[in-house]
Order: sequence, then structure tokens, then C-alpha cells
Amino acid sequence: MEPGPELLEKLRRSGIRVDREGEFVHEGAPVLHQGLRSALFRWLDRLPDGRYILRLDERRFAYLDVDDTPLVVRALRVDAGAVSLQLSDGAEEALDPATLTVDGQGILRCWVRGARLEARLATSAAAALADRITETPQGPALALGALFLVLQWGMTRSVNRWYAIGYSAVVIASFLFIVVGHSSAWTQLTRTMVP
Repeated sequence: MEPGPELLEKLRRSGIRVDREGEFVHEGAPVLHQGLRSALFRWLDRLPDGRYILRLDERRFAYLDVDDTPLVVRALRVDAGAVSLQLSDGAEEALDPATLTVDGQGILRCWVRGARLEARLATSAAAALADRITETPQGPALALGALFLVLQWGMTRSVNRWYAIGYSAVVIASFLFIVVGHSSAWTQLTRTMVP
């Protein structure tokens, strides 16, 4: 016998939360067992409605309370215009600059794991990026090599259709800039234009 929808919703409340520092807490105590912590980080996911969950498979998941973001960028490294993020789950991945946002308090956030989860940049990570952020009339902007990107204001925590379209346009424009900027046709054109 399958449980009814109301009972299933009640059973899915895990009592587990992620605190502001990106650590799992259950019934007021931090989760210290490394194997369990690794599994919880591996199961982190997000429903289309924006609720964070611990997912075992498509049908089996439990809700998770998140104080700020489910992941925290503990450190970052800038190499040749690319930024590598060290996340609170121990993973390392490249920053997608188009997903970087700043809120009214100056807190930087970005989307990770294929834009499924949001991560807040810890103070140390934000400080490592600070010298590449400048103020413009349009707002704060990130300068990474040839990329100059005005940061979005982080007013919403969900990726909406317009954000996805704008993000896609930035990715395509960046790709074209790199391909065209490194082509022999571009080199010849610039030589004819610039004496």
C-alpha cells in the first residue's frame, strides 16, 4: 500500500538543514561522520519549484532546509582568465562568470553543478576575486582577461526563462568572441584596420 500524498509530504521532512557556512546540521548538532557528509553532499539537488532536497532517485527524496545556499565557495583560484572554485563539498569546478550575482549587502553568489545549485562565496573566496571587480555606471563588473561582465543583482534565487535566455546569449557571445578573436581572418582584418 502506497502512502497518501499528505503522509508522503510529512515523511519527506528530513529535519536536516544546511547552515550558512554550508555544513549539515541535524536536530541542532553538526553532522560529523565524513561518510554521511559525503553522501548528503552527493544527494543534494533542487526541485523545479526551487526547494532543496536530498535525492536518492526520481521517486525517493527528502526535503532539506537551507539557511542561505546549499554550497559555499571556500576558496577560488584565478588562472589565465578562468576561475576555479573549491566548494564546501570538496568538489572543484570552474566558475561560470555569467551566473555570478551580487546582492544589496555585497554578497557574491553563483550557480554550480550545471546551474542546479547556488553557492555563496565565503569572505576569503570573495576577497580573492575582489581585485577583478570594478564599479561601473551599470553596477559592479567582473573583468577576467578579455571578458568584462556586469554582475546581475541577486534579487531572485530561481533561474527564470529570461535569465536562461540572457545566460545563453552571454555563453554564445563569449564562444564567438574566442573563436573569432583567435582566427586568422580576424587577425588580417585588424591588421588592415589598425596601422
